[in-house]
Amino acid sequence: MQYHDIVIVGGGPAGLSAAVAARKAGISDILILERDNVLGGILNQCIHNGFGLHTFKEELTGPEYAARYIAQVKEEKIPYRLNTIVADITHDRRVTYINREEGLVTIQAGAVILAMGCRERPRGALNTPGYRPAGIYSAGTAQRLMNIEGYLVGKEAVILGSGDIGLIMARRMTLEGAKVKVVAEIMPYSGGLKRNIVQCLDDYGIPLKLSHTVVDIHGKDRLTGVTIAEVDENKNPIPGTEEYYSCDTLLLSVGLIPENELSKGAGISLNRVTSGPNVNDRLETEAEGIYACGNVLHVHDLVDFVSQEAALAGENAAEYVKRKTAQEEEKNATEDGTRKSAAPEGESAAAEARGDVKPAHEEPGRHKVPLIAADGVRYTVPQFLETDGMRDSVTVRFRVADVYKDRYISVYYDDQLISRKKKKVLAPGEMEQVVLTKKSLAEYPRTERITIRTEVE
Repeated sequence: MQYHDIVIVGGGPAGLSAAVAARKAGISDILILERDNVLGGILNQCIHNGFGLHTFKEELTGPEYAARYIAQVKEEKIPYRLNTIVADITHDRRVTYINREEGLVTIQAGAVILAMGCRERPRGALNTPGYRPAGIYSAGTAQRLMNIEGYLVGKEAVILGSGDIGLIMARRMTLEGAKVKVVAEIMPYSGGLKRNIVQCLDDYGIPLKLSHTVVDIHGKDRLTGVTIAEVDENKNPIPGTEEYYSCDTLLLSVGLIPENELSKGAGISLNRVTSGPNVNDRLETEAEGIYACGNVLHVHDLVDFVSQEAALAGENAAEYVKRKTAQEEEKNATEDGTRKSAAPEGESAAAEARGDVKPAHEEPGRHKVPLIAADGVRYTVPQFLETDGMRDSVTVRFRVADVYKDRYISVYYDDQLISRKKKKVLAPGEMEQVVLTKKSLAEYPRTERITIRTEVE
C-alpha cells in the first residue's frame, strides 16, 4: 500500500494553504486530492474583488487569490491529483480515492487534512410549494454558469436569502443587464457582510425585505413568478401580506453546509451547530492525526481567515507526522539494539515496565478544557483546548445568534472574568474572534471550562 506523510482532501483555498504550510514546516511527502479539473476550488468562479486584504495586503479577485496559492504549491513541487474523488477515509487514516488514470486506490496517510469546503442548501430543504419549473438555481450554481460557463441565467430575478453569495449575485446579474426585483430574507437580519449589503444592494437600488420568504412558486415549464410574504417570530407566513413578483429566475441563497460525509464515514463526530467536526486547538478531530480546516470545519465569511486557519492545520499536521516518525525511529533503534544495552535498574526499570516513562517525542498532554458558547454566542471553533500542548496563543472564532448593539464579548475561566471587549454592533453574518494565551491559562491552572458570551453593561 502506498504511503504519504500528509494527504489533503480538497484543493481549494484551505487545502492549498495547508499544503504550503506543511511543506514549509518540513514535510516533503504531501499529496493533494481534488475532485475538480483545476485547483482553486470555489474561488475560480468568484470573479469579484475583495479577497486578500488580510493575507496579501491588497485587493484581489477570487481567481487571483487562488493563483497566488497555486503558484506556491507548484513552486514547492507539491504533487496533486485532479479529477479525483475521495470515496472513503477510515479512522486510522486510510484514504480511498478513484480517478480515470489509476482506478480505485487506497493509500495510508501519516496525517489527513480535511479541506472539502461546503455546499449550498438545496430547494428541497425549504418545503416551498409549487411545481419545479426551469429557472430555479442555487446562487452558487448561477454564479458558476455566469462566470465560468458564460450563460445569463435569466432576465428578471428574485433572490431568496441574503447570504453573501446571493448578495454578490444580485449585483452580478444587474451588471449583466438583468433586473433583480427583490431580495427576501426570512430572518430579521441579513446573513451577509454589511459591506456586501451596501455594495451589492444599496448601490444598485435593490430592495432587501427582512422577515420575508417565498410562499409560492408559479409556472410549470418555466418560472413565471413568485409570491413572497412576511413571516412572524416563528417564521410562519402572515396571511394578508402576500406580494406577487413576476420573474423568470429564482436564486436561492439559503445557507451553506460543510461537506462532511467523509468525516462521518471516518467516525468523526460533528458539531450540531456548525455541522463541522469538533476539534481541539490544533484543529485535530477526535480521530488522531485527522485535522479539519476551512469551510468543512465551519462556514467562514472571509477567505483570508480560511487561509490562516488552514495554515495552522498544515503546521500541526506536520508536527504530528514528525513526532510519530521520531517515535518510530526510536522504537526501531531500541529493537535493533542500537541504544545502550544495559537495562535500567531499580525504580527506572519498574517504571519502564509499567509504561510510565514517556518516549522522548511523546505527543503533548491531553488535558482538555471545553469552550462553552453562551448568552448570544452560537458556537466556538475550536470546541476545546488541550492546554498541556497548546501554542502561546490560540485564536477562537465564533458567530453570534442575533444582531446585538453595544454589547461586550466576555471571556471567563470558570467564573473568573478574564477579558472584555465592547462592540458597537454584533451580527450573525460577521465572524468574531478572541485570542486566548497560554500565559493567562497558566495563571489559572485549575480551569475546568472557558466560557465566551455576550453581555450588556
